[in-house]
Amino acid sequence: MAGSGDHIKALVRSHASGDDDSFYAVAAQIAAQEARKGHNRLARDLKRAIDAARQQPVAKRPTPVTPIAQPRGDLSELVTATFPEVGLGDLVGPMQLLEQIKSVLTEQRQRQNLIEQGFSPAHKLLLEGPPGTGKTLSARVIAHELSLPLLTIRMDSVMSKFLGETASKLRIVFDAAETQRAVYLFDEFDALGGDRGASDVGEARRIVSSFLVFLEQLGSESIVVAATNHRTILDRALFRRFDTVVRYDLPSAGEGVEVMKMRLGPLGDGLEWHKIGAEGGGMSHADLVKAAEAAGKKAVMRGEDRVHTADLIEALSIRRGGQSG
Repeated sequence: MAGSGDHIKALVRSHASGDDDSFYAVAAQIAAQEARKGHNRLARDLKRAIDAARQQPVAKRPTPVTPIAQPRGDLSELVTATFPEVGLGDLVGPMQLLEQIKSVLTEQRQRQNLIEQGFSPAHKLLLEGPPGTGKTLSARVIAHELSLPLLTIRMDSVMSKFLGETASKLRIVFDAAETQRAVYLFDEFDALGGDRGASDVGEARRIVSSFLVFLEQLGSESIVVAATNHRTILDRALFRRFDTVVRYDLPSAGEGVEVMKMRLGPLGDGLEWHKIGAEGGGMSHADLVKAAEAAGKKAVMRGEDRVHTADLIEALSIRRGGQSG
């Protein structure tokens, strides 16, 4: 059969997992490849076979014994599975950041069309910036918008718990990513990404080298998201392997107001936001949300349906004081 080894492996994986859309998309990619080689008759026959097969009813496949929503065995030791319920409307940030996330979603929604034309949708993302600025939230939004489970891998925990076995454990995660479509979030990614040349520890170098190989070989079935607070310590070889890099910063005063408004909802009606915005300057999304929650709970416990401006300013001040502790 014509086509690259990667195409053949992708065909087998999609057939085994019952993903008919991916199966036909890969087959169409092979047809397009043959057409570019000048094998027009073969390409035409493949296209006809694909179109005919798509018209045939497909027998319902049995539900997998181990659904991805509840990973078991070795995988269950490495990931935490959730189904986030936050959408794109819950994500606040600069226009450039929002456009990058939207672009990833658009490519994923057009995944089949892109694959048929020989392209891979963006599926390897690096999110970097200070703690509490929305990196994990972005991964949750992507999973929700694409109706996929979010599987979170805490790299610091994996490396400490499985010292000497980390590379083999990463292999388990990447094997799952090839066959079980989901968003795989590698949190605390900088635990892995230290400069290989700055370390004499052979184990650390093997882990990074293994991750590079796994990431390079990864197909486009799943989305891998790596989140780090320290881009500057990442190995440059790791940095180059990602399709998209999204930079997160502390919110501006206006963005901070939007974060708090979103969390408070009707409880925030009538607040003097021009005063509050200045008080929240330099604080992270996470701290702004926590301050809004503190003020909101105070209003509810008083039996009121509105937050007082003074309460939210006080909550912001307390939260800011906690930042320096």
